[in-house]
Amino acid sequence: MRLGVLDIGSNTVHLLLVDAHLGARPVPFASHKRPLSLVQYLDGDGNISDAGQHELTEFVLEAWEFAARHKADDLLAFCTSAIREATNGPAVLARVKYETTVTLQELTGSEEASMTFFAVRRWYGWGAGPVLNLDIGGGSFEMAFGQDELPEVATSVPLGASRLTRDWLAEDPPSAKSVKELRRYIRSTLAPAVSKFEGLGRANLVAGTSKTFRSLARIAGAAPSAAGPYVKRELNATDLGVWAQRISAMKVEDRLFLPGVSDARAHQLLAGALVAEAALEMFKFKKMRICPWALREGLILRRLDQLVFAGPLSPAPHIANLDPARNTIEVTPA
Repeated sequence: MRLGVLDIGSNTVHLLLVDAHLGARPVPFASHKRPLSLVQYLDGDGNISDAGQHELTEFVLEAWEFAARHKADDLLAFCTSAIREATNGPAVLARVKYETTVTLQELTGSEEASMTFFAVRRWYGWGAGPVLNLDIGGGSFEMAFGQDELPEVATSVPLGASRLTRDWLAEDPPSAKSVKELRRYIRSTLAPAVSKFEGLGRANLVAGTSKTFRSLARIAGAAPSAAGPYVKRELNATDLGVWAQRISAMKVEDRLFLPGVSDARAHQLLAGALVAEAALEMFKFKKMRICPWALREGLILRRLDQLVFAGPLSPAPHIANLDPARNTIEVTPA
């Protein structure tokens, strides 16, 4: 069957269609995406502006038509921190549903972290042992740890790369003072979250599952995306520290000459590097692996399990309310 997942993130809106069946890995069939930083459409009161809402509804309509044209059998549509934390988030969701008929499921931070961890576990398998997963989005930073398919602890903090860039790094290049203050803020915000993982044991594997981590690893010498998903890619803390320092002295236009850095991500690269650096340091790890699967794949895999087995997975308490079926919509081919 052909499944679709519509991801309304803080930096990008993305529809991914995959072909999947029992016993096989989901194979990407097609995708449709657009850079859309909803964080940039926030006004002084934290509301997503009318212009931002218009851009969002236009893309959701495009995605719906794309899924129908490619004969998707099932579609999951979800949103993360950009709408979750907007003051007018409920009104935005209501407008999208009214103008497109698509219901966007609002994931909590812990649900987002848990489903991303679920994808990582499926990618690396049981042989990986205890896993710590880190994911830097545009509006938030997710962390999850566990030995099973679903994590023991899953949490989220407002340390997204786009959010931090907007709030702390207004200059180009940023001043040494602003970088120092941001480093201090990141560590003070991370400390309570990291403490939740104390006493759980040591992870055998630390995974990174976001475009930010992939870009940082590429800059530090990892293989390009063209080499395929099965190439082992790592990001060492030492290399990360060196590049964080270098990037802090670069203008945004100069970052575009770095390998793997796109126009859409160049401005927030430093903030992402500072979060990654702090996380590895505070969790006391010297390196991490870059995982090609993340939240979208986690939701697709969970949906497949629901379709294959009698009843849904038995979820951990912090994702007890996560039910992809509650916003499943029938896609009628055009």
